[in-house]
Amino acid sequence: MIAACSTHFANEAGKINRSTYISISYYCCNSYLQRNMPMNTVKPATLVGLAAMVACFISSCNNSTPSSNALPAADSSFARGSYAYDAAFLQQHTGESIQLVSADGKGKVLLSAKYQGRVMTSTATGDSGTSFGWLNYDLLAAKEKRKQFNPVGGEERFWMGPEGGQYSIYFKKNDSFNIAHWQVPAFIDTLPYNIVRSDKNSASFATSASLVNYSGNAFTLSVERTVSLLTKEELEKKLAAVVPADLHWVGYETSNTITNTGSNDWTKDKGLLSVWLLGMFTPGPSTTVIIPFKPIPGAMQNITADYFGTIPPERLRITDSVLYFTTDGRYRSKIGLSPLVAKPLAAAFDAAKNVLTIVIPSVDAGADYVNSKWELQQAPYKGDVINAYNDGPLADGTQMGPFLEIESSSPALALKKNSQATYRQTTCHLQGSYVALHSIAQQLLGVDLDTLKK
Repeated sequence: MIAACSTHFANEAGKINRSTYISISYYCCNSYLQRNMPMNTVKPATLVGLAAMVACFISSCNNSTPSSNALPAADSSFARGSYAYDAAFLQQHTGESIQLVSADGKGKVLLSAKYQGRVMTSTATGDSGTSFGWLNYDLLAAKEKRKQFNPVGGEERFWMGPEGGQYSIYFKKNDSFNIAHWQVPAFIDTLPYNIVRSDKNSASFATSASLVNYSGNAFTLSVERTVSLLTKEELEKKLAAVVPADLHWVGYETSNTITNTGSNDWTKDKGLLSVWLLGMFTPGPSTTVIIPFKPIPGAMQNITADYFGTIPPERLRITDSVLYFTTDGRYRSKIGLSPLVAKPLAAAFDAAKNVLTIVIPSVDAGADYVNSKWELQQAPYKGDVINAYNDGPLADGTQMGPFLEIESSSPALALKKNSQATYRQTTCHLQGSYVALHSIAQQLLGVDLDTLKK
């Protein structure tokens, strides 16, 4: 009976304020019992007690997914690397996850409130289809969290910058800028977010945080993050291109709103924050990140390619307007583009699976961007807007992944107290006919995919 009433209540609870748990629990239990049991056999005190028990049960599952988004139970018939396998794995090891589903049931996006409203993975071809996000299965299944950083994966996670420099929020004052002192803030690593609302088309998550930067300046803020599934018409508008009929697709937009809830304005002399979105995808021997840029004079001076040392020329090729970066998960390297040359576009092509991933960030060429280099900086607001990372072994032979990342950042947020800013990004995956992918890559990126095969 409790299970049945709990299910009935869960269906109703998504429609009301959670502060009314007890009264609505009473209504739901009463409604259920009227349909299923003779009411003259149930005493009022019993009904009140049952309502309270149901309310407590639901309240204890504060981050549970509404039933309209509920995932199926684990199904061993799906292979590892498929969407259904990952969905069942996440549900088994995190206890919650939210699923957005397209009208035809093929496009699916898997979210997690436990991991900060993260897009864990997605697919364009239903449950048996390719799972596009990289997941760290061992870490997701582990009972204990790591102290510094938990790289559980996910194809878009919410972070904030800057990572390095005198205004860093990842290093304490007077600490050396090295991996031993690097610490990811808990509110973007281990702390769950509250589910504000969710249905099959979108979900919103929220949290609040307080932090202190390397220079000792404090910030108090709130975060609201919304992930929305795109229709084909909406995606084509974002791409400014028609998606060919012989391609499968899935697309979503995230909206990330930061509010300064502290008592002081955020100013450049004390350090500014930024929204930082990072997408982890599965690398492969034939996977390449492709980033078009503006062919202006001196463009190369606005592209950073030595974050972790010089990248061998066979792994990084730069023409006058396009950057090709090998992302096979075998050589740790990173590149970045300044807003002076970056276009609002980055991509990854997996020639083995015929998957073209497109990321559409927002770019403001005239804005300040935080600098995340691990050093005391001469130009703390001359940072990158788009980055790409190829994972590989560290000096001690260990490795976080392998995975590849496409990253973007908002402008530096000079927010007055009680004001807010929103940063949006679109991600989509196109899968299917190579001929169709070749055509749309030429249209969107200005590149010939045949050159990658050669």
